[in-house]
Amino acid sequence: MVDTHDADNAQEGRTPMSTLFVENDPVVEALLARRRELGLDGKDEVWEGVYHVAPHEHGRNGVTAMALVEHLNATARRAGLQPGGSFNLGEPGDFRVPDLGFHRAGEPSQLYYASAALVIEVLSPRDETFAKFGFYAARGVEEVWVVDPLTRSVRIWQLDPTTVDYRETGSSDLLGLTATSVAEQLAWPEG
Repeated sequence: MVDTHDADNAQEGRTPMSTLFVENDPVVEALLARRRELGLDGKDEVWEGVYHVAPHEHGRNGVTAMALVEHLNATARRAGLQPGGSFNLGEPGDFRVPDLGFHRAGEPSQLYYASAALVIEVLSPRDETFAKFGFYAARGVEEVWVVDPLTRSVRIWQLDPTTVDYRETGSSDLLGLTATSVAEQLAWPEG
């Protein structure tokens, strides 16, 4: 019923991940209802009906995400993109929650987005970032950025429409930036 991966990682500052197989189990349903009541479910995801519990990340991830929004905001707006925070990409019963998203300007706000122009994942040790790539590709997300606050690195992948898969390019056609320049200019968190 509950599969907890590396629960001892929490003591090391890592993000433990749990997967719940929800099949009308009253105990699981009560746990999920309580998480919603307490506002703890903001990063939880559902992968083809399987509920993935994601605790909030280390503080450095939030600082990194805010620094990225500040750094990219003007460039994104000039490119016709609307910056935003985390959001539900997919549909009820099958969605992921990237840390940041950029949508085409004028796209209406909604609870579930079918796609996005660009998603950014701020990496946590042992998170499921790279397992989301196939999902993002199938939904036509044009670029995926993975930002690692521990190594202070930025990596950029672009969707190859002929293979419906990503290739790491190190540059963003959408924003006209390179991963190296963003990493060098970003106000990384201390510690």
